[in-house]
Amino acid sequence: MTKEKLYNKIMTLIDERIASAQLAIASAKESRDSETKSSVGDKYETGRTLMQQEVEKNRIQLHKAEKIKTELENIDLRKKFNKVEFGSLVSDGKIMYFISTALGKIDVDGKSCFCISLASPIGKALHNKCVGDKISFMGKIIEIVEIV
Repeated sequence: MTKEKLYNKIMTLIDERIASAQLAIASAKESRDSETKSSVGDKYETGRTLMQQEVEKNRIQLHKAEKIKTELENIDLRKKFNKVEFGSLVSDGKIMYFISTALGKIDVDGKSCFCISLASPIGKALHNKCVGDKISFMGKIIEIVEIV
């Protein structure tokens, strides 16, 4: 797995999240706006309120996805790293960590990588470490064997 392939997969996933949120917003707005006034006024208002809540929920999801995309766009894939920092791909020989944003496990070419932020517990433990450094995390010793 290369950092470029991983990055492209992540960006595709984020773009899908953005498109999904935009579609959900449009759909909820359409439902809200087409709600017909029934003889029971409360039912009409309740339906409109629920659809507006759905719009707001999806706007929050859209904003989060756009923020993640903006953060990821700041990564220079050509940069060479001597220590673990934002944008680096770190390996301990078994597990790979992409120091970027908290997206969890991503699979590329049959290999898994954990996308973590520097604010996460393991991100904090790895931050500024170099190849050959060891950290203790959750009772395990992790030795950094490669930083890309």
